[in-house]
Amino acid sequence: MKTLHLTNAWHAASGGISTFYRALLDAAERRRQPMRLIVPGERNDCEDAGSFGRIYYVAAKPAPVNSTYRMIWPQQYLGPFSRIRSILLEERPDLVEICDKYSFPYLGHLLRIGWLRDRGFHPAVAALSCERMDENVRAYISPAAWVRRLTQVYLKWIYFPCADHHIAVSRYTAEELRAASRGHKIRRGVWLGPMGVDAETFSPARRSDQARHHLLDLFKATSGAKLLLYSGRLVPEKNLDLLFDTLQELGDLDYRLLIAGDGSLRSAFGDQANRRFPGRVVFAGHLPNRAALADLYANADVFVHPNPREPFGIAPLEAMASGLPLVAPNSGGIVTYANDENAWLTAPTGPAFAAAIRSALTDSAERTRKLAGARARAEEFEWEKITDYFLDLYAALQAGAADESALFYSTPGDYFGRELNRPIQQATD
Repeated sequence: MKTLHLTNAWHAASGGISTFYRALLDAAERRRQPMRLIVPGERNDCEDAGSFGRIYYVAAKPAPVNSTYRMIWPQQYLGPFSRIRSILLEERPDLVEICDKYSFPYLGHLLRIGWLRDRGFHPAVAALSCERMDENVRAYISPAAWVRRLTQVYLKWIYFPCADHHIAVSRYTAEELRAASRGHKIRRGVWLGPMGVDAETFSPARRSDQARHHLLDLFKATSGAKLLLYSGRLVPEKNLDLLFDTLQELGDLDYRLLIAGDGSLRSAFGDQANRRFPGRVVFAGHLPNRAALADLYANADVFVHPNPREPFGIAPLEAMASGLPLVAPNSGGIVTYANDENAWLTAPTGPAFAAAIRSALTDSAERTRKLAGARARAEEFEWEKITDYFLDLYAALQAGAADESALFYSTPGDYFGRELNRPIQQATD
C-alpha cells in the first residue's frame, strides 16, 4: 500500500505536524511501505527520505495570517499541468491524506468525485485534524459570533465532505467534527489517531550536573534557582500571556523561565519579558537538534504549558517522558494522556499555575509518584507504536475494514443538511 500526504504546516520549526510526518516516514521505511509527502517550500524540489519515503516541495508564498509558514493554494493544483496533479498521477497512491482545513480540502473533493478517474486513479481520501479550525479562526481572525458561525458552516459543507474518512488527534479536536457531521447524505466516520513521543531521546537519564549548570549560567543564577521551561511555538493560539502571569504570581527572583521556540510573537514577547522580568526570562529559540532540546527537559524543574485549548500537545508529552513535572490546564487535548495521577492540572490562571508549581516543587512524595506515572504513560505513546497504529489504520480505511474502531459516524441528512431518521449510504463517491 502506498500513501500520500499533503500539509501546509511544514517548515524547519513547524512543530508537531512536522514531527509526526517525519516519524511516519521512519515507520514507512521500517515497514518497507511507500510513503509520499507534499509540502510547501521556497521552490519546487524533491528529496528521498530513505528507500521508501519521498518529500515533494511545491513552491509557495508565505501564508497570509502567519508568514512563518508557506501555503499551497487551490490554483496550484487545479490546472491540468499542475505539479501536484503530476505527482498524483506519477505516484498513484492508494490513500491520500489531507492535513489542512483551508486550501487542500478542495483537492479532496476533486479526488472523491473522480477528478482523475479517467486515468484509472481513484484513491481513498482521509483528512487528518491536527488542530481545531474554530480556535485558529478565533486567535487569528476574530472571536465574533458571526465568524464562529461561518466557520461552522464551512466545516459542515466544505471540510467534512472533503474526505471519505476523518482522523482526529484527540477527542477535543474531534468535537468540532461531531457538530459538522450532523445531517449528511453520505456516511463518514471519525477515528482517533494520537500523536507520540520519542521516549528514548526524551528521558530522565539525560539529567546531569554539567547540563544543569549550563542552564543556570544562562540566567547567571545560583544552584537554588528554580527553572521553569516552556517549549513550543510563540504564536497567538498558545495563550502565552499566562506564562508571565504565572511568573508574576510566583514573585520570587529564584524562579526563572526558559523559552524554547520561535514564532510571530517572539519580538513582542521578548520586549515584554525585558520590561517586566529583566534577567529572569531567557529565549533559547527553535532547537532543531532533538538531543539538545531533550537536555533542556531533563535538567529543568517544571514544564509549564499555558494553552487550555491544545489540540494534543507533543511538548507536554515530551516533558512527561523526560521526568519533568508538567503543569498545564485541565482541558483540551492534553487530557488524552495527562491527569491528576501523572501531572499537575489546574485552571489556566496565574494564581492557579503558581500554586501548582509550588506543589510540584515542595511535595516530594507526590512528585515521585506522579513522575513515575508520567513516564509510564508517555511510554504508551512511543512513536513506533503510534506510527504503526496509523499505518494499520490507513490500510483498514482503504479496505473498508475499520468500522468498529470509529469514534463516531455522521448522522443522516437531506440536501439541506437537516437530520433524517434513516440510514445513509457509504462514502464511495
